[in-house]
Amino acid sequence: MPVITLPDGSRREFDRPVTLMAVAESIGAGLAKAAIAGRIEDALVDLSTLIERDSRVSIVTSRDVDGVDVIRHSTAHLLAQAVKALYPTAQVTIGPVVDNGFYYDFSYERPFTPEDLVAIEKTMEVLASEALQVERKEMPRDDAAAYFEGIGEAYKAEIIRDIPEGQVISLYRQGDFTDLCRGPHVPDTGKLRAFKLMKIAGAYWRGDSRNEMLQRIYGTAWGDKKDLKEYLTRLEEAERRDHRKIGKTLDLFHMQEEAPGMVFWHPKGWTLWQIVEQYMRGIFRDHGYEEIRTPLVVSRTLWEKSGHWEKFQADMFTTTSEQRDYAIKPMNCPCHVQVYNQGLRSYRELPLRLAEFGACHRNELSGVLHGLMRVRGFTQDDAHIFCTEDMVQAEVSTFIDLLHRVYADFGFEKVLVKLSTRPPNRVGSDEVWDKAEAALEEALTSKGLVWQLQPGEGAFYGPKIEFSLADCLDRVWQCGTIQVDFSMPERLGAVYVAEDGAKHTPVMLHRAILGSLERFIGILIEHYAGYFPLWLAPVQLVVLNITDGQSDYAREVVETLGSQGFRVEADLRNEKIGFKIREHSMQRVPYLAIIGEKEMASRTISLRSQKGEDLGSFGLQDLTRRLAEEAEARAVTH
Repeated sequence: MPVITLPDGSRREFDRPVTLMAVAESIGAGLAKAAIAGRIEDALVDLSTLIERDSRVSIVTSRDVDGVDVIRHSTAHLLAQAVKALYPTAQVTIGPVVDNGFYYDFSYERPFTPEDLVAIEKTMEVLASEALQVERKEMPRDDAAAYFEGIGEAYKAEIIRDIPEGQVISLYRQGDFTDLCRGPHVPDTGKLRAFKLMKIAGAYWRGDSRNEMLQRIYGTAWGDKKDLKEYLTRLEEAERRDHRKIGKTLDLFHMQEEAPGMVFWHPKGWTLWQIVEQYMRGIFRDHGYEEIRTPLVVSRTLWEKSGHWEKFQADMFTTTSEQRDYAIKPMNCPCHVQVYNQGLRSYRELPLRLAEFGACHRNELSGVLHGLMRVRGFTQDDAHIFCTEDMVQAEVSTFIDLLHRVYADFGFEKVLVKLSTRPPNRVGSDEVWDKAEAALEEALTSKGLVWQLQPGEGAFYGPKIEFSLADCLDRVWQCGTIQVDFSMPERLGAVYVAEDGAKHTPVMLHRAILGSLERFIGILIEHYAGYFPLWLAPVQLVVLNITDGQSDYAREVVETLGSQGFRVEADLRNEKIGFKIREHSMQRVPYLAIIGEKEMASRTISLRSQKGEDLGSFGLQDLTRRLAEEAEARAVTH
């Protein structure tokens, strides 16, 4: 008879096989009421699962991450049930869990409307209130396919027919609705209390543009209504911070149909770009990187040698000249190897760190383009470190320190780290992989960092570390990476002369901190909602005169501050001072300097913060000192 070991190490003995729900009930009525699913020997399963032998068991509730995923998956089924109740001729296809929610794809004779979403959500609420029991049933593959064909669900039948013959298929039934699914699911629909349908989109069946366009309904679901409300509030705030809207308001950039996925930078936006680029250029210079520049258009032969033509051709923009094929580079690494290969290198030259603000282009599908966040033309703060195997750990360790410093300077303190190790299909010996993975792990551990292991997620040419930053809304953006590459240097003939006089292939470390500058600037815009700290602000201060009598002094202030490197403008228009203050406050300028007769007479300015605070009077010397100290500290005060 089974002995159940609970997470706290305690044990419970039963005189017969028991379900997970029975285990929960034996622990307490409160836990049984809150239970969503459970784990048996780490496998996530339904509460109805029977335990027949000694097992480690845990109960999953809506407060657990696993529990929320089960709720979201079950809510996708609830959505499909509601759609079928309202629109019986609709066919259901797939409905997986995604970040913060779920979706379900449907085939239907007409487009769903916003009014349909309202009706569907109301029907879901009714079905949830009925606390319909969710029951699992298993069928042979062919019987399951026949069942769905019999009820007119051709897409489900097609999915099942693609499953290897002989496999048992699991179905879940709630009320009059049955769906194909591995599970697990909630025990009844009454557990689904906090959900909302979000939007309708198009999606090709199985992601293939040659197939039928389906209708995708997105939704979100949470463990309770409080979490749902907080999420919807975060969405509203994210909408307010949308970098595309702020970019237009602040006149930073625009995009247009004639160049999809490409950015037209306006003067203020390009100023912001240059601030970021020059900051990173200083980082390169101060940490032993040599900046280079490589061609934008490169012969197909190089991409064939590097392996990119075979794996990446569909994402490249190509052209032909004089019967020769070329590609606009989608990444910089093969070109950096060409710079390394100019002359025979000695071990004394290593590590060699080559950096480039490399302009790249990738033929992204138009449907995934999204402002600065997903573009076709982008620039990377790219660098490649050529080193020996023994240097990898030290180089990675130094890079980790540098990355955290850069993120902190831009106002990001929370960094998530993941180590991705060898995939099944890879190049290089296990011995070399062991050494590289150990070097990356040691670099992370020596920094005292919390990191997550991603087994099998490394590139085919080597393991990697991914760095993601969290913004003010706790959204996670993967930006930085350092990757160990055993393959490309060898494929492209890179060697160095070792101390023993023999030629060896260097290890190549691919590394980036910001990633795409376009995307990083988009993140900055949304993180600060356009209220940039002084050092990043395209315009740091605007001088406003009250009457024409102060115009000459206002120009003098602008000239003095400008000569010291500050980004300052004057607004000498014949407008009321209140109007000018409001207008520049809307432009989110960090400081406004107001000059009236009193200020002109005393050779001062009245300083006003972006928040509207009156900071008092300053002489030019004191103002310069204040601005310089704040900019140098990269303080976030606005």
